[in-house]
Amino acid sequence: MVEQKRKFARFQDLHTRPGAFVMANAWNAGSAMILERLGFEALATTSAGLAFSIGLRDSQALLSRDMVLANAREIVNTIHLPVSADLEGGFGDAPEACAETIRQAMEVGLVGGSIEDATGDADQPIHAFTLAVERVSAAVEARRGRPFLITARSENFLHGRPDLDDTITRLQAFERAGADVLYAPGLPDLEAIRTVCASVVRPVNVVMGLSGPTWSVAQLENAGVKRISVGGSFARAALGGLMRAATEVRQHGTFGYAVEALPDAEAQRYMWAGRK
Repeated sequence: MVEQKRKFARFQDLHTRPGAFVMANAWNAGSAMILERLGFEALATTSAGLAFSIGLRDSQALLSRDMVLANAREIVNTIHLPVSADLEGGFGDAPEACAETIRQAMEVGLVGGSIEDATGDADQPIHAFTLAVERVSAAVEARRGRPFLITARSENFLHGRPDLDDTITRLQAFERAGADVLYAPGLPDLEAIRTVCASVVRPVNVVMGLSGPTWSVAQLENAGVKRISVGGSFARAALGGLMRAATEVRQHGTFGYAVEALPDAEAQRYMWAGRK
C-alpha cells in the first residue's frame, strides 16, 4: 500500500502541474518496460492491445474482468510508474458491477481506471443518461478514501452518435458525480476538444493515434487538454511492423526488415533494466 500511495501521489501531480502530459498505453509487461525506459511518467493499459496480443477482437464480450486485471497486475508488478487501467464498461451494466471492478482494480495495485458509458450492444450502444451517471457514482463511491483516480468516458463519437451537446452534458454529470478525469474519445476537431475542455473543471484526457486527424502535444495543451493517451495505437504500430516484415519475406524472399528491428542486445537491456 505504501508503494501504491507513492505512485498515486505521482499520478495526481501529473494532473495538477502546469502543462499536458502523455500517458502511453502498454499491452504487456515487456512493452511497459520499454515505455518506462523511454521516459514516460505514467502508463495505462489498453483493452485493444491486450485483445490483439492474445488473438481476440477488442470486445467487452470477449475480454473478462479477470483477464484485464491479470494483465494489469503483470504491468504494475513490472515497472515503477503509476498505472491506470482501461476497465471498459466496468464488466457489467449495473452500478454495482462498476463498483466491484474498481475495488478489484485497486487490489492489483492500479492507481487509476476508466469507466465508459458504452454498452457493447450494437442496437443500443450507449447507456441511458441516468444509468450512466449512476455507474460513475458507484465507481467513485467504491474508491472513496483510497489512492485511485476515476476517469469517466463518454463514448458517443465512437458509436455513431456525434452529439457534442449530449457528450458535454454527460461529462459534466460525471464530473458532478465525482469523476477525477473526463474523457470523450473520437472528438472530431480541435474546436470540439477546446469546447469540451472549457465546459468542465476537471482534467480532460484526449486519445491520439486513432484514424483521422492528429494534433501535437503543444496544440492539445493549448486547447486545454491535460492528459493524452494513445489507446491501442502503439500495439497496432507494433503489429504493423510485424506485417511489413512478414509481407517482405513472403512476397520478396528478402529480410531487409532486420535493419529496422530492435537489436537483440538493446531489447535485452530494456527487459532486464525494467525489472523491479
